[in-house]
Amino acid sequence: MKQRVRGAKGETEVTGYVLAGGASTRLGRDKALVEVGGTPMLTRMIELLGGVTKQVKLVAAPGKYSAFGVETIEDQWPGEGPLGGIITALEDAAKSPTNGEWNLIISCDMPFLTRGWLAFVCERAAKSKAHVVLPHSASGPEPLCACWQTAAAAELGSGFERGVRKVTEGIALLRAEVLDEADWKRFDNEGRLFWNMNTGADYEEARRVLEAERK
Repeated sequence: MKQRVRGAKGETEVTGYVLAGGASTRLGRDKALVEVGGTPMLTRMIELLGGVTKQVKLVAAPGKYSAFGVETIEDQWPGEGPLGGIITALEDAAKSPTNGEWNLIISCDMPFLTRGWLAFVCERAAKSKAHVVLPHSASGPEPLCACWQTAAAAELGSGFERGVRKVTEGIALLRAEVLDEADWKRFDNEGRLFWNMNTGADYEEARRVLEAERK
């Protein structure tokens, strides 16, 4: 499914990537496969991105999630954290003749993301002159739910070669546009939009909330 958003240069198509290469050590099981609201998290993320981007790909180990029917891009730096996954996605976008200027990259463990919010991020990116458009919540920057310019791959890759591993340090190398509470609050009445699952307790809480909402 394609989502065309209008920017200063006309219509822009955004490609979606789900980062699913983490070890999930604190959760104790693969967070991409745990079910929340009766649906595996990876399925939820693929469906969300599919509603707002022209194409969805995974950044993960080859063959690990082949049952989901989505093209997988092998993480070039497995075990090195999400920045390596982001660079992998952007380098894939740079090589693909069908990919556009912007890429919506999200982690696989954010059960309260909404299609409306992701569409808004894409719309802001289409009008932006920044390299990355990302939200900033009460917890700080939220770079694993952001739009990245394909052209940012070179600068991030250079930083990675110099030892940069934190995503926020990578963003410091780029022009960034920050979406603050004034932008995201209307999509998040309960303060959970950017909440992610790192532990078993986080997972159980997400299940409890979503099951209660379904009743």
